[in-house]
Amino acid sequence: MTPVQNKKINMDDVDEKLIRLIQDGISFEHAPFTACALELGISENDVVSRLNSLIESQKIRRFGASIGHIALGFTANGMCVWDVPPKRIEEVGQIMSSFEDVSHCYERPRFEEWPYNMYTMIHGRSQEECEAVAKKISEAVGIEDYELVFSEKELKKKGVRI
Repeated sequence: MTPVQNKKINMDDVDEKLIRLIQDGISFEHAPFTACALELGISENDVVSRLNSLIESQKIRRFGASIGHIALGFTANGMCVWDVPPKRIEEVGQIMSSFEDVSHCYERPRFEEWPYNMYTMIHGRSQEECEAVAKKISEAVGIEDYELVFSEKELKKKGVRI
């Protein structure tokens, strides 16, 4: 266990209510915690301070933005799998992740019948657009052994709830 994991924090009713208020998202505005502060009867600074404590103690393990890519017109999502030589993983991963159309880039283990060890998620407005991006990535890294598979349906887009 790391020191952060060992650090204990007792959550009170306000912390629990705060988590319930933000777990479905916060407003994209200048002061996104105003409504939470009013609802909880505390200041915005107290809301931020409590969130920081909850994150530091890992009561909240992920706090980040999630973009509704479909609403923005990015309806084609292609998972591109790559056969990258182990010596080139870091170099190739840096190049692949630099493409603005790539939202995820990560290494996974190979399997006997699955030679791919690098995965990139490519978003586009069409499958052809994603295919063009995969080709550009291939040319940039000098790797031609890849497969591109597309999402058919989004089944879940929610985090853990308390």
